[in-house]
Amino acid sequence: MKNLLILGAGTGGTIMVNKMRKRLPSGEWNVTIIEKEKDHFYQPGFLFIPFGYYDRNDIVKPNQKFFPKGVEVVNNEVDRIITEENKVILKNGESFQYDVLIIATGARLSPEDTPGLKAELWHKSIFDFYTIEGAETLAEFFKTWEGGNLVIDVADNPIKCPVAPLEFAFYADDFFTKRGIRNKVNITYVTPMSGAFTRPKASRMFGSLLQNKNINLVTDFFLGEVDNGNKKILDFGGREVPFDCLVTVPLHSGDPVVSKSGLGDEFGFVKADKNTLQSILYKNIFVIGDASNCPASKAGSVAHFQADTLEENIIDYIENKPMSASFDGHSNCFIETGFGKGILIDFNYETEPLPGLYPLPVVGPLTLLKESRLNHFGKLMFKWIYWNILLPGRKLPVTNYMSMKGKRTD
Repeated sequence: MKNLLILGAGTGGTIMVNKMRKRLPSGEWNVTIIEKEKDHFYQPGFLFIPFGYYDRNDIVKPNQKFFPKGVEVVNNEVDRIITEENKVILKNGESFQYDVLIIATGARLSPEDTPGLKAELWHKSIFDFYTIEGAETLAEFFKTWEGGNLVIDVADNPIKCPVAPLEFAFYADDFFTKRGIRNKVNITYVTPMSGAFTRPKASRMFGSLLQNKNINLVTDFFLGEVDNGNKKILDFGGREVPFDCLVTVPLHSGDPVVSKSGLGDEFGFVKADKNTLQSILYKNIFVIGDASNCPASKAGSVAHFQADTLEENIIDYIENKPMSASFDGHSNCFIETGFGKGILIDFNYETEPLPGLYPLPVVGPLTLLKESRLNHFGKLMFKWIYWNILLPGRKLPVTNYMSMKGKRTD
């Protein structure tokens, strides 16, 4: 028997365990997934918790619910990968051999890497919303907060779900307006980028939205430290932004096992071919989702689009054929803009978000790079799609590559 081993049961790992169990003959291949957590969180739902729209019960389900029959599930933590021996060692000393390894260990938050960020004001006046603990603590804080300087800061890129901090700013405007205290809340969006987003057309649109909602934009700000005593953030050049409530998106890094095993870049993300998703160091190691150093968004939609490519390329590798599938960096995201509206963007490595219709070129029904109520409902509907279509590895009625149909380049 040969062994396919998957490390991590987040979005990418869960999709792949479903796909590969279907593709690999059970009499010839063992499929094993290793994941220390027993719960699976719908991470896009973290955004809604601070504003009281969701709670923990709305976004968590048991991991086991999404694993297919015939898969060995190991609830433990990986210590290291011994690549020369095709072996994975767990924290408890147990080991597993692999013929093919898929790394789906995701990205982790590293607030401790920024001086003063995780200090005396952590989860008192300084919060994250990328963890369930941070989102819940912030929800409690907002229930009684009467206003002041609300600063949303992105420490540096790459981060998971690059649009989520913008969504938070838009939702905060909505939330405090409905509470009747928007005039008491000064919202500032602080980013290391030179605009509101990475791509020009989208950056201009989001910049205009921030301006229209009276949200201050501070660009080219790389977080250097947090002064807890004086409640201000400082960049490496000495610029300061004062806060009464700081909502931070901390530095991100790969899982420590990646660097420990010699597979990572300077941030601990697996060094991989951005098109084939194969490790550039070991041919029998592949990567999916946030764990890779591919220059695509670290988002659930990317993992889903990558999965089709990865499935075909692993089969090609097993059959000793040239890899036939290529991932183009496809990503699409619903972006909440508040007051029951949202925006949808669709892009890849080469093409920036463009206006138009999606997924059908004439009838849509979704609009690209334009606010609409339908896009807001699309965002809400995505939770059902995530649990029932994405995680089980089923096909969506869209292409895994980015199509130019319905898009305008003017």
